[in-house]
Amino acid sequence: MTVWRAPRVTGPVTATVELPGSKSITNRALILAALADGPSTVRGVLRSRDTDLMLGALSALGVGIEPDTPGATTVRITPAPLRGADVFCGLAGTVLRFLPPVAAFASGPVRFDADEQARLRPQSTILGALRVLGVDVAGDALPFTVNGRGTAPGGAVTIDASASSQFVSGLLLSAPRFDNGVTVHHVGKPVPSTPHIDMTVDMLTTAGVSVDASGADTWRVAPGPITAVDWVVEPDLSNAAAFLAAAAATGGSISVPNWPAITTQPGAQITDVLRDMGCEVTSADGLLTVTGPDRLSPIGIDLHDIGELTPTIAALAALADGTSVLSGIAHLRGHETDRLTALATEINRLGGRVTETDDGLRIESATLHGGRWLSYADHRMATAGALIGLVTDDVDVDDIETTAKTLPDFPAMWQRMIAG
Repeated sequence: MTVWRAPRVTGPVTATVELPGSKSITNRALILAALADGPSTVRGVLRSRDTDLMLGALSALGVGIEPDTPGATTVRITPAPLRGADVFCGLAGTVLRFLPPVAAFASGPVRFDADEQARLRPQSTILGALRVLGVDVAGDALPFTVNGRGTAPGGAVTIDASASSQFVSGLLLSAPRFDNGVTVHHVGKPVPSTPHIDMTVDMLTTAGVSVDASGADTWRVAPGPITAVDWVVEPDLSNAAAFLAAAAATGGSISVPNWPAITTQPGAQITDVLRDMGCEVTSADGLLTVTGPDRLSPIGIDLHDIGELTPTIAALAALADGTSVLSGIAHLRGHETDRLTALATEINRLGGRVTETDDGLRIESATLHGGRWLSYADHRMATAGALIGLVTDDVDVDDIETTAKTLPDFPAMWQRMIAG
């Protein structure tokens, strides 16, 4: 692991930043292409640790991937009968939650394991649901095995998805392949990050799958084929957040090309947050531009649906003039790390004043100083440290390599942004 001195600037940062494809869309498109009724081409594929783990797992299961070479952003996916395999998930929640239902249709055991830190992430929900749907699963946590039999009956299942929307999306993506389809009903606290479920439903519908999402906390997917679609992956708007926030933190101006006019990515909502903190946001011909204010305003906001943006917003709140309250994000305690405790610890280590609440963070203005910023093997924690380091002397970000989870070369991209 590398300790990386976050680059410090003394004036506004002005740049145009081109972003790679969305991880969320990439991994959903790869699953649907692998289960489709014919070959598909996926363009704009993000090449990062999470997506490479998905590609590697699908290849191990017997899916044809061309070219099967590192860095290829256009890939041809050819479905094939699935076979038993060993699947390594790393820290990728989309691999950990999306592939076990796919493994039900393999002919043989599919053994799952992951990074040690991933073993702390909730998994019993998806495995228990698979058992209800007629799938043979050995184990309730990593490592576990799905004993695929080529088919599975499916039916109705009730789950508590309050820890992650990925439990719902994971079941829905493979649902058409079950003999009776799948009906997922959620009970418990509200499902977080529901825009990601909307993304899943939208992509299933594009692939010709019948999805009924009209009932409260209930999704019904009819059995049937998944149509082969040539997917084009949008830029990753969640990854855009840290770069756009650099304009907010420095009073600069950052532009991102190819910003979609209509999207299911929850990361797009970063523009509303930045407006509320005093930024100007404009869009013309697909070029989105954020211009930062002289002084950042504090914010009070429920981040339940956009929890992935919390590290970026918390970093900005620590730089704002006043007290910010971030709520609706208790579920972040079960992400790559306990993000609430991690953010409070690291901002306070640099002289901040952050306290945890039952479902979020209270962040008061303070004068920050340099020091070590730990990443906890969490890519969004690392980029939050880089953001604070833009305007704070001597911030050393631990394990900057973890950003490769969703951004293949974040340090170089960050330096290019600073250079304009």
